[in-house]
Amino acid sequence: MRHAGLAEGRWTGMSLVEQMAHVGSEVERSIRARERGNADRLEGAFERALELFDLTVSDVRWRGPRRRELARAREEFRELIHGGEDAWPSTERVRAYYLQFAVAARGRESTTGGGQA
Repeated sequence: MRHAGLAEGRWTGMSLVEQMAHVGSEVERSIRARERGNADRLEGAFERALELFDLTVSDVRWRGPRRRELARAREEFRELIHGGEDAWPSTERVRAYYLQFAVAARGRESTTGGGQA
């Protein structure tokens, strides 16, 4: 497990927005590595993203439709990266989806004083 510290409880202390912003960072790293043809970086980022997805989906706070959406987002990411060229045109849509979480998480940091200036 690459994110052992997160799995030990830090992850469940984060909001869904924060969790998805972290997932989105690994999704973006995966997309960039694939675009550049860097297989080693792609596999590392891909595995880290799946691990964060799994931590998020297993968070007991996210039930019902929310959990289903998270599981679907995980599957869509997996298909994007390893599903062949047919899935690749959805890259910009996927990036836009995760960017919303990054912006929202960043906005929360600035209003709560949690971020660095």
